[in-house]
Amino acid sequence: MAVAYTQLMKTTEKMETSLASLSPPSVILTQDELKKIAAYKAVEFVESGMVLGLGTGSTARHAVDRIGELLSQGKLKNVVGVPTSKMTHEQALSLGIPLSDLDSHPVIDLAIDGADEVDPDLNLVKGRGGSLLREKMVEGACKKFVVIVDESKMVPHIGGSGLAMPVEVVPFCWKFTAKRLRELFEDCGCVAKLRTCSEKSKKEQPFVTDNGNYIVDLYFKKDIGDLKIASDSILRLAGVVEHGMFLDMATTVIVAGELGVTIKNK
Repeated sequence: MAVAYTQLMKTTEKMETSLASLSPPSVILTQDELKKIAAYKAVEFVESGMVLGLGTGSTARHAVDRIGELLSQGKLKNVVGVPTSKMTHEQALSLGIPLSDLDSHPVIDLAIDGADEVDPDLNLVKGRGGSLLREKMVEGACKKFVVIVDESKMVPHIGGSGLAMPVEVVPFCWKFTAKRLRELFEDCGCVAKLRTCSEKSKKEQPFVTDNGNYIVDLYFKKDIGDLKIASDSILRLAGVVEHGMFLDMATTVIVAGELGVTIKNK
């Protein structure tokens, strides 16, 4: 069982900190509530005057909401957000968060985003929401990258969840690109599938990213080994735009789980 929200928010910012010593659990928290706890903890790193990378997805959404709330209360001032997707752009605008881009702010003080997988070395899989390219551009330009997850996202190795590792590809001859991606990892039992829309009315249509590209999702049955070699192999394929492995990018990972909040620092 999970400890109460108010207790969890008392977590100190020490490496590998756990709240197991708190009073006995009193409520069961949902996965979304755990995400919110991690997101609010991440926003404690935000200071007035910062340029912020604003992530995309269900977890990052809580962080953006919190930043907007603190701005409206006057507890944060003069922050500028650089959104990682059209969806986050619209959310931030609705909350009154001033926005800019990498052309105007090529160095970002802090980025906050979620992740689909986190391995023991704090390597990530991101992009199951479809925004991996812009996320990697923004989060690659930041001084500090804080990742917020619930404990279900922790895996023994990249691909360990058995879920998708996304690769953004150009629409031209995407089947050819998907075949080459599958062949790269044939020894790992790789399956490559074109992502399609979730809406019923568009069910058979390809999912299209904010950049007008497609996504091929890779599924692995075995550990893919050296991640940097895997990364380079993917990026060398003509037709590939970017992949969802974020290697050596996270500086801090905040994990909310049944025993409390854990902060892992690189």
